[in-house]
Amino acid sequence: MQEEVIAILGTGDMGNSFGPRLAELGYTVIYGSRSPESDRVVALLEKTGHGATATSSPEAAQKADVVILALPWAPMETVIKSLGDMAGKIIIDLSWPEAKMADDGYWQMTMATSGAETIQGWLPNAMVVKAFGTTGTNVIDDPNDAGGPVTIPIASDYPRAKEVTGRIAAELGLDPVDAGPLRMARNIEAMMVLYMVPLTQQRDAGWEFYFRRTNYWLCNEYTGEEEVGVGEYLPESEVLAEMPQTQEMPEPCRLK
Repeated sequence: MQEEVIAILGTGDMGNSFGPRLAELGYTVIYGSRSPESDRVVALLEKTGHGATATSSPEAAQKADVVILALPWAPMETVIKSLGDMAGKIIIDLSWPEAKMADDGYWQMTMATSGAETIQGWLPNAMVVKAFGTTGTNVIDDPNDAGGPVTIPIASDYPRAKEVTGRIAAELGLDPVDAGPLRMARNIEAMMVLYMVPLTQQRDAGWEFYFRRTNYWLCNEYTGEEEVGVGEYLPESEVLAEMPQTQEMPEPCRLK
């Protein structure tokens, strides 16, 4: 049984996929909803089982160790600012940020930074993580639906928060990777726009992201100096998150 209590704010398509899976894994699940006593939420509780409960979003968040934001962007600020002090809590943002459709019919981001960074600004004492927004709910329901591994890039300024999120992703049957600090959420959210391209084009099939492991750069002692003029990537004080290894690592370097 898992120790964390997970609050899922939002009971729509993402919330009703995450909740039953996490409850099945042994997490204590609390749904946060505007109408926790509605027939729809009651039906979701029956589907989830395992003692899951529903209450208001502020109460759910206060009781939880991990809060999953499965909300549309439009009400996000109002809900976030109603939660109270979230100091020390892990906040996983999987929301589709503010975007618009361009004249050519493709979506484009409209935020100067990212939705996740904006949420971190609203919750300065919390540990905000961007994750899970680059995959469909069908894969959350059943990771085998994609026919192969699905990668979850995870960005946060807090290594521990990334590690907890990575462990949850691996337990869900997904492949977590450390995508760096929270500002990298801008790139993840751009991937979310890219995820919509097959739908925009009315293709017969979409795609899921899958990062294959390689040791090419290590084996060739690549530093990037030729392109960017630096030989060190991260400051020594940087603490990297430890992600579960869900793929086989590449073979060791071979002598040429």
